[in-house]
Amino acid sequence: MNSQARLLDKLCANITPGKLEWIGLRSERRGEVVVVNSTEAIVDLGLVGDHRMKKTPGSGRQVTLISSEYIQQICQHTGHNSIDPRLLRRNLVISGMNMNLLRYQRLQIGEVILETNALCHPCSRMDEALGKGGAAAMFGYGGLCAKVIQGGVLSVGDAVIRLPSPEGSA
Repeated sequence: MNSQARLLDKLCANITPGKLEWIGLRSERRGEVVVVNSTEAIVDLGLVGDHRMKKTPGSGRQVTLISSEYIQQICQHTGHNSIDPRLLRRNLVISGMNMNLLRYQRLQIGEVILETNALCHPCSRMDEALGKGGAAAMFGYGGLCAKVIQGGVLSVGDAVIRLPSPEGSA
């Protein structure tokens, strides 16, 4: 393991739990975002009620996450006092964790285990949702994509816990 990987491992080992603040589901692409208090996650598919479940099984973009801290940063860049998470079109809003350290990590939320992977870059629709420059304001603050490793129920208020890396993983 190189020194950068060791440092990242050390930093990640000290991440304190966060909290699931919000859940949003989109029944279809470009469809309305429905806010729910809980939902079920299905391994290799995503969240019940979200259009991503109809996509290719095993996709790395089954669930999207953003932090309330990132939303605050987007507010700073756009001049908004607050932003309704529905406008950002992510599935989960978490708080209390440094999202920069959560990439390529496993998170447990309620009964569910997610494995984060790619950055969730903003699309040009963010200019429609947030005003001119909205997509640029979100760049670097779009959150993460994840896939469902263990299914179950997750609910607003659940702790978000970073799990140790599985043995043998980098």
